[in-house]
Amino acid sequence: MSRRTTVIAAALSVLALGSPLIAGCGFQSKIMEQLSHLGGDKIARYTKAIEINPKDADAYANRGDAKYELEDYEGAIVDYSKAIEIYPHVAFAYYHRSFAKRKLGDYEGAVDDCSKAIEINPHVADYYYNRGLTKDKLGDYEGAIIDYNKALAISPHVAIGYKNRGLSKKLLGELKGACVDWRKAASLGDEVAAEWVKEQC
Repeated sequence: MSRRTTVIAAALSVLALGSPLIAGCGFQSKIMEQLSHLGGDKIARYTKAIEINPKDADAYANRGDAKYELEDYEGAIVDYSKAIEIYPHVAFAYYHRSFAKRKLGDYEGAVDDCSKAIEINPHVADYYYNRGLTKDKLGDYEGAIIDYNKALAISPHVAIGYKNRGLSKKLLGELKGACVDWRKAASLGDEVAAEWVKEQC
């Protein structure tokens, strides 16, 4: 699942709660239409939207996404943090901030942000999957496997979940279990996993 798809899923998950972040989307769309003269410069548009409404958590989160795309990870973290300060109950702001923290090597901070996203909405597979990836970076392969298990319980047809769980198992010396996961990933179309099966199983 892409980051953007996860955002949509996470946003839909809080609709029933009457989230002001979601409820304000129509208003923000009108502001963004009025700022269309700024062209394709997303950061300028979201900055202007923030000037118009400094409590617009959406605008901060979206500007954070724009900064992330430009590899300004520190700037992205500042904006995601501001979105969280304004509205702390939207999981995807923590989730996106975890990506930026991971890019900067703050793996423990990234795990904490994924954990917060999971606390808010425990039904999004990507939150567990990305926490598992980050635990792998910390050498916590057993913890990563637990998170991959949870991700796969929610979305059992995602090849990369099996592939990476298999890699964690291999790093724990469990090649037989790794091969089972890699075969499953290969059956779901993952070519790298198929190569690993040929080479190691």
